[in-house]
Order: sequence, then structure tokens, then C-alpha cells
Amino acid sequence: MPDPVSGTWLAFDHGDRRIGVAVGEALTGGGRALITLSARAGQPDWEEVGRLLAEWRPQGVVVGLPLHADGSDSESTRAARKFAQRLHGRYGLRVELVDERLSSHEAAARLSERRGRPTRRPGALDSEAARVILETWFSQQGCA
Repeated sequence: MPDPVSGTWLAFDHGDRRIGVAVGEALTGGGRALITLSARAGQPDWEEVGRLLAEWRPQGVVVGLPLHADGSDSESTRAARKFAQRLHGRYGLRVELVDERLSSHEAAARLSERRGRPTRRPGALDSEAARVILETWFSQQGCA
């Protein structure tokens, strides 16, 4: 049985060119968009990831799984799983995976609602999607 969820967590919305990152607290079940990392063929600057982990000292990380509508895997799903394995292997952190279907749509709606118009800021959607992913996972764990 997994350990209870507590403390600070980071979430990643993995993509081929960008990786959105969010941070949140299990106590409140809420998160906030943090940063969008550049990636090359799905690979971030691992030193930058290490700096984020050192700064936030999370209990674990959540990685969104981009599944097809029918729940089956895609190339993106396999890439996200590989990214999650690398996070665990490099940093020894607890890594959780969560279905991220429709997280980008939810993120776009949130950003639009907040700003009154669609956002044009590069990377804003990716980090907001990471926030949606984290809050979804917190909700599934029964946090706040």
C-alpha cells in the first residue's frame, strides 16, 4: 500500500518540445502553475529539473499520461512513462502517473476565464495543464 499523500508535490505535463511544471500541497489539494521547461525530443535540461527539485523538495512527483480517448496508449503515453521512469531513476523520488485526458482543454478554459480571452503567452498552457494534472491527482487521493 502506498504511503499517505502529504507535503509538497510537483507535477509534469510532458511534451516533445515543452514540459509544464506545477507545484502544490496535499494539505489543500491545490496547485499553481510554476514554469514551462524547454525540451528537445521530450528530454528536458536535467540540471534544471534537479534545481527545481532541490528548491521545492517535493515528497514526490506526478506525471500526466496522455491516453487516447478509449484509454489506450499512444506514442506520447510511452514517452511520458519513459520520462517518469527517468525522474525516478535519476532522483529516487516517488513518481505517480495520472490520466491527463482533457487537461489541456481544462487548462485553456481556466486561463481564458482568468484573463477574459485566450492566452498567447508561450508555455502558459503547459504549466497550467500541469496544475490541472496535479489537482486531479490530489482529488483522486482524497486530499482536501
